[in-house]
Amino acid sequence: MIKELIKESLERLEDRIVVKKNTPISKGLKYHIENEIPIHESIFRMGSNSWVNLLNECRELISKGLMEVGESDMELLETNAGEKVIYEGEVVLIDVPFIEMESEMIEEAEHRGRKVKLNKPFRTPGGPKKFAVYVKTPKGTVKKVTFGDPNLRIRNASKGRAKSFRARHKCDQKKDRTTAGYWSCNVSRYRKKLGLKSSRSW
Repeated sequence: MIKELIKESLERLEDRIVVKKNTPISKGLKYHIENEIPIHESIFRMGSNSWVNLLNECRELISKGLMEVGESDMELLETNAGEKVIYEGEVVLIDVPFIEMESEMIEEAEHRGRKVKLNKPFRTPGGPKKFAVYVKTPKGTVKKVTFGDPNLRIRNASKGRAKSFRARHKCDQKKDRTTAGYWSCNVSRYRKKLGLKSSRSW
């Protein structure tokens, strides 16, 4: 019990947002700080104007040396998430994987005669792997992807272990959702559903 409390405290410290005294900030950012909510767990809907404004506000404050965030938040802020481009005549947000995931999670499909939810990882106590997820292939068929060694614990709360894992498995190259590697590298995004402790990128 004590060990779990210590781990939770360390994780909160890793996700802590620090802004220099007397720095003007928005109500949204103030709420995040006061309630110890990391930026990557934004209170705003992913893709909304408020969400985009929060990311850009954080980026500006960090660039001016007025704000510090944890590693997981920094990984998000260092992407192009929230930037807008013109695609096929329409303005779209780029580098926002969370939006796609959320919309696809509620999509249902049929796999071997039964209804399943796509892109929503779940635990598999009966094996052969720790987790599984149903995804749609480029051909339009539904595939069950299993991933995670059932005999090993996910230790992404450790900064060193997380960095080592990402390097060993080349997570920055894992873009194909129909592979186990993609889901293993991105498992922390679903930590609440899977009962994981840390939000640190794996």
